[in-house]
Amino acid sequence: MALSVSDRVRKRDNRAATAIAHPHYKWIVLSNTTLGGLIATVNSSILLIALPDIFRGIAIDPLAPGNTSLLLWLIMGYLVVTAVLVVSFGRLGDIFGRVRMYNAGFAVFTVFSVLLSITWMHGTAGAWWLIVMRILQGVGGAMLMANSAAIITDSFPVEQRGLALGLNQVTGIAGSFLGLILGGLLAPVQWRLVFLVSVPIGVFGTIWAYLKLHDTGIKQPARLDLWGNATFAVGLIAVLVGITYGIQPYGTHTMGWTNPWVLLAIIGGIAVLALFCAIETKVADPMFRLSLFRIRAFTAGNVASLLASLGRGGLMFILIIWLQGIWLPRHGYSFESTPLWAGIYMVPLTIGFLVAGPVSGWLSDRLGARLFATGGMVVAAVTFLGLMVLPVDFSYWQFAVILLFNGLGMGLFAAPNRAGIMNSLPPNRRGVGAGMSTTFQNAAMVLSIGIFFSLIITGLSHSLPDTMYSGLTAQGVSQAQAAHVAALPPVSVMFASLLGYNPIQSLLGSDTLAHLPAGHADFLTGRTFFPQLISEPFSQGLTVAFGFAIAACAIAAVASWLRGGKFVCSENEKDLV
Repeated sequence: MALSVSDRVRKRDNRAATAIAHPHYKWIVLSNTTLGGLIATVNSSILLIALPDIFRGIAIDPLAPGNTSLLLWLIMGYLVVTAVLVVSFGRLGDIFGRVRMYNAGFAVFTVFSVLLSITWMHGTAGAWWLIVMRILQGVGGAMLMANSAAIITDSFPVEQRGLALGLNQVTGIAGSFLGLILGGLLAPVQWRLVFLVSVPIGVFGTIWAYLKLHDTGIKQPARLDLWGNATFAVGLIAVLVGITYGIQPYGTHTMGWTNPWVLLAIIGGIAVLALFCAIETKVADPMFRLSLFRIRAFTAGNVASLLASLGRGGLMFILIIWLQGIWLPRHGYSFESTPLWAGIYMVPLTIGFLVAGPVSGWLSDRLGARLFATGGMVVAAVTFLGLMVLPVDFSYWQFAVILLFNGLGMGLFAAPNRAGIMNSLPPNRRGVGAGMSTTFQNAAMVLSIGIFFSLIITGLSHSLPDTMYSGLTAQGVSQAQAAHVAALPPVSVMFASLLGYNPIQSLLGSDTLAHLPAGHADFLTGRTFFPQLISEPFSQGLTVAFGFAIAACAIAAVASWLRGGKFVCSENEKDLV
């Protein structure tokens, strides 16, 4: 006899209760959510190293006039959409079930990973296909990021949350560096593998999540905050898009911060976000629950997280350019091989994360987040000082030690800080609270990239044109051609380095080089001319950029210390906010 709907629901709930009661269930939750977080963050960085092969695969020159925006959006689109949507998906998780949203995220992420790999188009059309599919892949990534921390918090007792969230958080952060190595290994074989590598993991993770994960948290029935969602999305997208275009050239300016459209996007976006905050104080069921900021540990943890992301977010780009454009060529590596080796030489940073994160998370379960998170930011600030005083042509062991301690500092901070934030949340607000926290972190990453790029470009623009002009004319390049290349925006030089192209060959072109004496052409395109050319101007930009990072980490340390002692919001306090 067929079962009634109520009988089927009761049977399903009984199976879920049995699974949840199993002593290993929490570890299943941690394993699956860590896998989801890992592929989401791996995909946030895997393109950085793979971009040259991807652009060759779709037959487009990213350095050609008008194509710079394609390059930036392929890098930034995923970051922007995850920053915008995590709060909304966290709120939906609170309403409809966090596991339900998380499972859907795994499936969405996997589908668009497949679609990214099957484009048949070339040129600008192929680039836009990848950008759109990448943005939609980011929708799945946002669903994973928004709900994984809340699901872990629901499943683990208070005395184990720091360890669990530490493993999840640090593995996710390490994924952004693992993506560099995977991109460097897979792209030269076949650029489509960069996207396909996520598919088997996504299929396995999706099936595993649907079969094994069950909602254990408190659902909070509510109406959707349509006006809040709309104004938040419009405002934050406008600000992040303005930042993205602000680092591109505008007219005769090296950057676009004077572009009226950029100013309109940023100022208008901030105004819309102010309107969003006003709306959230009026609606009955807000998506962005501002009352959570009454919780001292939540506010201090998020301020510290935002500042830490500002300090760390642009670091990866700057280190890649430093290695690929200067250090690796000067030490015998061809420009074409520098993307892969840049990822390999940054491994000490990942090791630091992986060592410190779980240990500090476990200790914070017993002692609280304050000491470890604050100490981690102090260590990170000291390592940025070390990078500031390091010569541009450094000894690698010194660079590796500094990276290792930077990873240790960030790992010391990340896990306890995340645990402190999640422990401070009422059980029925964990989804939206986790989404708010992730939004601050992801938006700060985009803002950090804009800040770091702007500071480096400012440093390059002061002395690079004269240095470039004199260096080229000394090797027989005509004054007119040398003046043209020297007048190019410094961002072109940075992107050439980031992509692992031969910078002078890309900037001068094969026709100009063909008219030079062979010895001069070989010297200009060799492994010493360009790195020596930009070393001094780049060093000036590095000093300012790392100074900013030191300030951000120092303020983050103060904010972290102000969180107070260990605090865990109890079940009885769920209705306070």
